[in-house]
Amino acid sequence: MPGSATDGVAGGDSARIPVHKRIAQGIRNEIESGRLRDGERLPSTRELAKEWRASQVTITKAMEQLAADGYIASHDRSGRVVTTPTAVALAAEPVRTSRPQIVYVGGYPGSGKSEFSRVLTRETSWALLDKDTLSRPIIEPALEDLGSTVNDRESPIYLGRIRPREYDALAAVIHENIECGTSVIATAPYLKEFTDRTWLDRTIAEADSRGADATFVWVRCTLETMHLYLRRRGAARDTAKLDDWSNYSAGVNVSFQPEVDHVIIENNPDSEALRPQAQRLLKGIRRETTGT
Repeated sequence: MPGSATDGVAGGDSARIPVHKRIAQGIRNEIESGRLRDGERLPSTRELAKEWRASQVTITKAMEQLAADGYIASHDRSGRVVTTPTAVALAAEPVRTSRPQIVYVGGYPGSGKSEFSRVLTRETSWALLDKDTLSRPIIEPALEDLGSTVNDRESPIYLGRIRPREYDALAAVIHENIECGTSVIATAPYLKEFTDRTWLDRTIAEADSRGADATFVWVRCTLETMHLYLRRRGAARDTAKLDDWSNYSAGVNVSFQPEVDHVIIENNPDSEALRPQAQRLLKGIRRETTGT
């Protein structure tokens, strides 16, 4: 529940999980998060193989797994179609709590934090505030004006001049929503912030001063799952990571946990699906706000 770290570590050697199960998990997350909608036709096996950089045999196995789990169905004329399980339908009504809620969702790039945040949003109808969505159209030209590149996320220019303003802007939008009584789900890496006790204490105090509660969530996965996600999404800002994966991954702490009471969300093929983890998180929030 919120207020204590949960232990959801996946069992076994995750590095040995077949690739088709990783791909099935990735597509399942996209269905649960609403990126793939009920009734939507999936690309062909060949197109998916190119997209995921896998063999057609691997894609076929992934599709069989998704069909067995009830996420897709095959039709003669339309091919494979998303058949969103009834349990994954969009929430009919917003989730109400006695106080507005701020759920801070952090994780390494490729961890699945955006997908989890979208799943949580679909469960609650709370406002979804993604740092990249809010700031990228502004920071990319700013980086170029400062003599860097639009994909820079490592240089002193970005870390010293751009990054702090991104997080300040995100915080301002969070506070504006809370002051209107709207609960929010804020997603960003939060790697620095979740280890900064001063930032965490101030964030909790600022939420309380506005009559709101703050919950901290960390989404984690194995390096293998992270690599698959980053490679598949093909974002230019990830190029440096993928080109020097050995050195980059050596700096990733897969056991990282925030320096505050928090909830861990596991995002691996042998982990529970994201939606039931989101539902359990919400139960904890309700219990904290109602005392029942």
